[in-house]
Amino acid sequence: MLPEAYEAMDREARYKVLVRATAGHLSVPAAISHQSSAAVHGLPLWGLPLDRVHVTRHRSSGGHRGKHLHVHCAPVRDEDVTQVGSLLVLSPARTIADIARTVGLQEAVAIGDAAGRQFGLGHESFCQALTYAAGRPGYRAALRAIGLLDGRSESIGESRSRVVLSDLDLPVPELQTTILDDAGRFVARVDFCFEDLGIIGEFDGKVKYGGELNPEESPARTLYREKLREDHLRDLGWEVVRWTWPDLDTPTILDTRFRRAIARTAHRPRPVGSTIHMPRTN
Repeated sequence: MLPEAYEAMDREARYKVLVRATAGHLSVPAAISHQSSAAVHGLPLWGLPLDRVHVTRHRSSGGHRGKHLHVHCAPVRDEDVTQVGSLLVLSPARTIADIARTVGLQEAVAIGDAAGRQFGLGHESFCQALTYAAGRPGYRAALRAIGLLDGRSESIGESRSRVVLSDLDLPVPELQTTILDDAGRFVARVDFCFEDLGIIGEFDGKVKYGGELNPEESPARTLYREKLREDHLRDLGWEVVRWTWPDLDTPTILDTRFRRAIARTAHRPRPVGSTIHMPRTN
């Protein structure tokens, strides 16, 4: 690879190059694992340390961590291993089980949601893949992360939002709910729906006001379209709470916004129209 081509790559693309290069020089057979396996499977790597290539060997001991290679030793079942091109890697479900033991909750849920969505994996698959780790460090943290996974989340920001919302005293929201007006006409598909509260939650990071969803649309047009959409939702009686990526770093901001929204809707009638909830597959 030409140096200029490598320099033009982003952090994740460079890591994939490192994983493939390292896999070709392993002295003892091992399966690529953890975030290295996630990279091979094409999963997002948000928040994950990408300084080392991770591999797992089916041994009870002998693991070690070097400058660029981390060798894990753990039980590996036949069904935990798959082939991606010329590479031997751990399965998506086992990959998430391993990652959920070793990284933060938001990172684990973000990548786990993506794996569920991309590979059609359900809660049972992730739990089965985690059974090897009972009694090992990080097992309880992984159980919590797996319990929060939901493939209906469509972005890292939505996954992070769900983790933050789970720590607030709120009902569990429905995801990707379709809102219809009183004539049964489509109004919007929303990120989070707290139907009993009459509140809709929207993560603004999904629609960047540079026209990324439609390169032909101007930022002003995007803003105008979003305003009309929100006006229509409010006209039906919904309260809309919005937040952005930086707000997720300060959960008290979301808590305050929701408390105010709940106070405003406390004595309102239910919003008019109807909802269609996307079934949970995980």
